[in-house]
Amino acid sequence: MRKIVLAAAVAGAALSLAACSEGTEDATTEAADSAMDDAASNLDAAGDAVEAAGDEAADAADAAADEATDAADEAADEADEATDEAAQ
Repeated sequence: MRKIVLAAAVAGAALSLAACSEGTEDATTEAADSAMDDAASNLDAAGDAVEAAGDEAADAADAAADEATDAADEAADEADEATDEAAQ
């Protein structure tokens, strides 16, 4: 009789352990999936930030080039005026 009760207890414990392990496995899988989704979202956000920074840098470079061109044109005009005054 004791052997039957002991065998039943061991079987019950084994089933409990198996159920617990399955629940733990499910929870771990859900946590890993959630972490993967978070990482993908963060990667997308980082890519967007890098793209925006690149656009800002390109705009700043274009503005600097325009200012340099304007300054060179102004310097050329002043040089022409100085040459004309010196020739008179």
